[in-house]
Amino acid sequence: MLLSGFTKHASTSFDEIDVQRINIREPDGTLRMVVANSARLPGVIVKGTEQPKVDRPQAGMIFLNDEGSENGGLIFGGKRNDKGEVVDAGGSLSFDRYNANQVVQLIGVDDKDSHFAGLSVTDSVEHARNKQRIWVGRDDDGTATLSMKDGAGRERIQVKVPADGTPVINFLDGNGKVQKTIAGADSASSR
Repeated sequence: MLLSGFTKHASTSFDEIDVQRINIREPDGTLRMVVANSARLPGVIVKGTEQPKVDRPQAGMIFLNDEGSENGGLIFGGKRNDKGEVVDAGGSLSFDRYNANQVVQLIGVDDKDSHFAGLSVTDSVEHARNKQRIWVGRDDDGTATLSMKDGAGRERIQVKVPADGTPVINFLDGNGKVQKTIAGADSASSR
């Protein structure tokens, strides 16, 4: 009786394991992380209740907070459709605001519809649509871009360097019209 409080936890070692889904849970059963293939990746989970799976064709890892609500994840995928086009190709690592959507996302997509990679910082408000505030990355046309937006999500400053090397800084009004441009010399002619 005296030693019953000193129970040893069993552990098992594996050289290799094949699974479709792993659920990491707290001692009270609260789900804290899911690692799964594309078929078994869950829909959004809020306070332990899974919503229907919508637009999540990738495999990955979903992070959940202390209350069993999703608060970020790592997803990745890519395949060809029946026409031979590359679809759903890329990956994303994101972290969410408590009880809201993502506030930081590192993303790369390269498929038939989109070709971009970068870091997005977003204002995320409970029960409201996200407003992207900062984008640093490479856009569809290969332009390196820093975009800063106001609280309404309207782009106000653009810093761009296209593949030809000509840097540009644009200042925009609330309607997206360029009010001032500062253009630098292209890298080829300034050497």
